[in-house]
This record gives sequence, structure tokens and C-alpha cells, in this order.
Amino acid sequence: MVEGTLTKRNSTSRSHKVSRAEPPAAPRTELLEITVLMGGPSAEREVSLKSGAAVAAALERCGHRVHRADISPTDLSALDVRADLIFIALHGPFGEDGELQAILDERGISYVGSGAEASRCAMNKVAAKKKFIEAGVPTPRYEVATRENLYPLCNTWRGSAVIKPIAQGSSVDTIIAKDALMFRSALSDVVQKYGSALVEEYIKGMEFTVGVLGDTALPVCEIRTPREFYDYTAKYLVDTTEYLFDLSWPSALLEQVQRLSLDAHRSLGCREFSRVDWMVDGQTHQPYALEVNTIPGFTDHSLLPKAAGRIGIGFDQLCQKIVELAMNRVHGEGHGERRV
Repeated sequence: MVEGTLTKRNSTSRSHKVSRAEPPAAPRTELLEITVLMGGPSAEREVSLKSGAAVAAALERCGHRVHRADISPTDLSALDVRADLIFIALHGPFGEDGELQAILDERGISYVGSGAEASRCAMNKVAAKKKFIEAGVPTPRYEVATRENLYPLCNTWRGSAVIKPIAQGSSVDTIIAKDALMFRSALSDVVQKYGSALVEEYIKGMEFTVGVLGDTALPVCEIRTPREFYDYTAKYLVDTTEYLFDLSWPSALLEQVQRLSLDAHRSLGCREFSRVDWMVDGQTHQPYALEVNTIPGFTDHSLLPKAAGRIGIGFDQLCQKIVELAMNRVHGEGHGERRV
């Protein structure tokens, strides 16, 4: 693949806003007391601590008073601290699957990002796929494996497969099975550990990701890694992964992926920001949605900040914009200010 220049989109459609320049800025909010929640109990705890630290530092540079807090299902004391807004920087179960959002809703505490139901749906890859299909967003063929249908599925599945937990993030315990022996072994391991697994058709081709900010699809990023796929190591632990924005792929393909990213984001009812991950068939150029990340990473390896930077939105400004979008929504819903 030869690197080139991303062609500008000329459409002015309001329903599918695709950006090559900074989206209109929301009215700036007053300086706030913000609690940044990070850490948590999931396998992505270390990444979350890095995301939270980066977000907290950015918001402080923007002038906000920031309280940094770890949180878990058994210790919710962070929610007792006086705050105008919660910035959730948790990844994986509890923080990203709707559980924490439901607690905040019950307490009447305002927070950034998607609500409880959208978060639950996005975290559950099977539920998300059903929403994609309803919205006309293409997604790879799949089956759900359980202890009850494990062995019949091993006998009936045809072709290479991606086997993954239904409700984990950052490619934790994700395996590509290219033969029957590997398929049976990997599927047994994931089902044994989680009780069920998503078996998804393996799409050979390019891996794209698209950040969504407000109602704007950010520039498409192509991910290239020397590893078998973009796994946890490629995401966070090595510097050999390439994140490319100056792409030579047809502009029609890139614009299609951006439009479909907004459709995927909206199909789940997501708010303010997300990141949509794609595989694109290397021969047909058919894009397939893999998942929507409702709380994507905010580390130096993370893709939402990289994409925002391509249209002139620096990291501090990105965090500020997310706060402004959330506060505009809160005031628009008539909730006003909630201080604890």
C-alpha cells in the first residue's frame, strides 16, 4: 500500500458530518470541579490509570479543579466528593459496560459520554452486532458459543475465525484460529474462562478505526502492526505499531467508513464521543464494523486523540470539548448543576 493524501469530502450533509477541519466549537463552559475516575477492577486497569492521569492533567491545564480517584464496585467513595461533572476514564467491565453509568444515573450525578444502556450494548459485542444489523451497518458473520453448543459449533463452523470474549475490551483473550485444531482449542479456552464466546468470521484486509466527536466523524486511521493482529501488546506495549492518516485508499471508501461509523455510533445511542473499529476486506474493500468503544483510550498510543489532532484539536482541547459537549447536554436536559 502506497501512502498518499486523504481526499477531502465535499458533502455538507448534516446527518453524516465528516471532518477535515475542526468541527464548530461548542460554547465554552465555566471552570468546573471535575472528578476523573480511573483504574477500576478490569483487565484494562493499567491502561485506565494512564488514560485517567492524562485526562486529569489536561483538564487542570484548562483551568478546572480536578479530583483524581480510583473506583471499584466495592468502593464508591469517589462519588462522595463534590463535583460538577464526572469524567469516566475507565476501560472494560464496570466502568465501560453501563454498571457505573447506572450508579451515576441513580445518584443524579452528571458524567461525560454514553449512558448506561448504550454502554451496556456497546460492551456486549453480540448486542452491538444486532444493533448494527438493524441499522444497516455491515458486520462479520458470527455465532455465539456456549458450553452447551461448543462441540457442535466446532464441527459446523467453516473458515478462519476470530474468537473473543463477548464483553471484554483491548483485544483481551482474542485469538485468530486458522485451522480446526486451533479453533477447537481457542474456543474451549475462551468458553471455559468466560462461559461464552463470540466466534466471528475472519476478515483478511486492512484495519481502520474512526473516532466520533459530537456529530462529527474524525479522519480515518489505518492501523498496521507486524504482529498477527492489533492485540493488547500492539495497542499499549510496543512502538512498532503504525497509525496512518495519509492514505491512498479511494476517497469513496474512506468516506463510506466515516458515514457508517456515525451510523454505528448512533445505532447504539452513544453520546459525545466514541471510536469505531473496522476491518476492510482487502479484495472487495467491503468494510465490516467490529465494535464501538464508548470510552476509548486517552494514552499516548490512543487513537481518538491522534485523530482529533489531525483536524487541529490538541489533547487538552479534546478533553475540554468533551466536557463542553457533556455540560451542554446536561443543561439541555434541564438537569442543571449537580454538586455533591
